[in-house]
Amino acid sequence: MFLSAVYGESDLINMERRKAIKAGSGLGLLGVLAVLGLVPGSAWAGVGRAALEAGNLSDAFDALGVSIPENSELITLTLPDVAENGAVVPVTVESSLAHIEQISILVDKNINVLAANFVIPKGVAGFITTRIKIGQTATVVALVKADGKFYRASKTVQVTQGGCSA
Repeated sequence: MFLSAVYGESDLINMERRKAIKAGSGLGLLGVLAVLGLVPGSAWAGVGRAALEAGNLSDAFDALGVSIPENSELITLTLPDVAENGAVVPVTVESSLAHIEQISILVDKNINVLAANFVIPKGVAGFITTRIKIGQTATVVALVKADGKFYRASKTVQVTQGGCSA
C-alpha cells in the first residue's frame, strides 16, 4: 500500500512486468543454449537419489561409485576442531591432485551422509569452500575424484550445538 502511494499503481505494474520479462528471458536463453548443446551435461547431472539418501559412509560410497578411496596428503580439509553451532560449519577442501573431476563432502553421523557434491569442470582448480550442517560430533570426509580414481581426507569435528534435526 505504501509503495503504491509513493510510486503509483501503474509504476508497480511496470516493475512487476520488468521482473517477469527478465526471468523469462533468462530461462529462454538457457533453453536455447541447451537445444544447441552449449550447456555441459554436468550442469544437468547430479548425484543419484541413493547417494543423497545414504545413511552411512559405506552406502554413500557405493552410491557414488567408490570402492575404497585412498587417503591422500594432496587433499587439505580445513574446518574447525570444535563447531559451536553445527548448523553452519565452514569447510574448505583444496587438492593438488591432477585432473580433478568431483569433490564431495560427507559427514558420517548425519542423517543424510552426503552433505555436498561439486562437479569440477576440466581445467578448474580443485578448491571449494562452503558451509555444511553437522548434527553431532562426527567425522567429516572430503572425497576427491581425480583421473577416475577416488581419494580422501578426513577430520573429526566436535559439535557443541547440533545443526540437524531428526
